[in-house]
Amino acid sequence: MGEVEPVVRRRFSVNAALDGFFFVYAGVAAVWLAWLVFTESFTFGWWGIAFFIAFWLVLAYLVLPRLHRILTAIYVPDYFIGRARTSDGLLGDPVNLALDGDEVQLHHALATAGWTRANDVTAASSWRIITSTITRRSYDEAPVSPLFLFGRKQDFAYQQEVEGNPARRHHVRFWRTPDGWLLPGGRRVGWLAAGTFDRAVGFSLFTLQVTHKIDADTDVERDHVVATVLAANPAARVDVLRDFSTGYHSRNGGGDTIRTDGDLPVVDVSGVPVGAVTDAAAEPSMTTRHGGDA
Repeated sequence: MGEVEPVVRRRFSVNAALDGFFFVYAGVAAVWLAWLVFTESFTFGWWGIAFFIAFWLVLAYLVLPRLHRILTAIYVPDYFIGRARTSDGLLGDPVNLALDGDEVQLHHALATAGWTRANDVTAASSWRIITSTITRRSYDEAPVSPLFLFGRKQDFAYQQEVEGNPARRHHVRFWRTPDGWLLPGGRRVGWLAAGTFDRAVGFSLFTLQVTHKIDADTDVERDHVVATVLAANPAARVDVLRDFSTGYHSRNGGGDTIRTDGDLPVVDVSGVPVGAVTDAAAEPSMTTRHGGDA
């Protein structure tokens, strides 16, 4: 008979309990505030339109995100499952690319392939993409919304605008993998990425926020990223991990339908020679626009 290991009891934490209480309380308070705004709007006649707008703003940008954070903290796994997560905790775009090589080589390979580095999300860049989308004016360096992997947002993102319309673009986000981290199955890669194609601007199904809507066939965008990098960088190589994940149909954090065959291309850019174009990649610049759908 072997020795029975003692049962380790978790200690009660007052701080954790208070944190959980106020986390839920904030969500309930946000719902109550939205309800008050909604009901009071009926007493103001035409001014009710303004209150409806206020109700939508409170609901979309305060209430629903808070509820999603509460619920996803409970039921969404906090480990790698091949999906990025939104800032609200919802499952986002599929992680459909892996890369090897240092950051300088990665920037060089993408810039050579005609990709433009996206600006960071700031008040100025957010306002510019709103006005550019409404007026259909080109914005090659338009920011992309943050998605999270390994508990942090993407390190950077690249894009290709289609026909000078910021509402339609190829784009791909990149995350450096943690030191010593391995893919399921044991393979070591330096970077993971999520490539999708923005087809239009619309409302999120889950939060009602204004957002880009992506094309459902994410494999087409994945293959587009790989093809452009390989075509422009003869020293780059690709190895496809077949059936890395189960092929599935699902929805991303904006409620858009997504589907994939589950393959994971691993692009090796470690042999790509670095040239003068690297400096241009470090700062967003004009790039070749690609017409047609992803």
